[in-house]
Amino acid sequence: MTTLQYILVFTLLGSLVSLVGGVLLILSKRVASRAAHLISAFAAGAFLGAVFFDLLPEAVETAGEDVNVFAWTLGGIIVFYLLERTIHWFHHHPKAEDHAHDATVPLIILGDTVHNFVDGIVIAATFMTDIRLGMVTTLAVAAHEIPQEIGDFGVLLQKGLSRGKTLLVNVLSALVALVGAVLTYYVGGQIEGVLPIFLALTAGFFIYIAASDLIPEIHHSHEKNFAAAETLLLFTGAGVVWLAVALLEHAG
Repeated sequence: MTTLQYILVFTLLGSLVSLVGGVLLILSKRVASRAAHLISAFAAGAFLGAVFFDLLPEAVETAGEDVNVFAWTLGGIIVFYLLERTIHWFHHHPKAEDHAHDATVPLIILGDTVHNFVDGIVIAATFMTDIRLGMVTTLAVAAHEIPQEIGDFGVLLQKGLSRGKTLLVNVLSALVALVGAVLTYYVGGQIEGVLPIFLALTAGFFIYIAASDLIPEIHHSHEKNFAAAETLLLFTGAGVVWLAVALLEHAG
């Protein structure tokens, strides 16, 4: 397959896999709630594994002398922190309770759509650097999106959207990742020299999500019986990425 075909297939695959959590919630709220913590643990490990086994090594290898990969990684963490704080501020700023209630649904949809667009950019940029790197990144992104989609589905259902509309909205939002991926591919020739920066920023994004979102979610889990399983799944997530990188390198 060509690079564009890889990008399209894996972006679409990642988008569809990410909806598994939401579909699971529609079928069984109890199962989805328990699964979210377990999947979050796996996703945290997958993100950290992708950063240290693949993204940063690839960024360092391809970076020129003028690119400080680790400074850009820190920059990625800061940028996504500021982005999340901005979204959080807009989400909670309205003082009128009814206005905040009315704004929740479009804010959830908008936030999820922007997030999916960024995911498409990240997946395409990594595939343009290396097919193996793109596959590993898709795995990590999809693993992270599953518990997030459970949360999004839950809020939309709670706000009164029907199951059919909730599923349709999230499918359309997920497909926006393809838009981000295709746009990134077609301007790829112009950004080829800064791909190490994209990889470093992506690494920063992954570290931020794992450290500020996923791992705290594991710590706050009320399912004490899952504590050992969550820890094991975190290591498993990192191990799966390491194994995938090793196998893909050997195959290449």
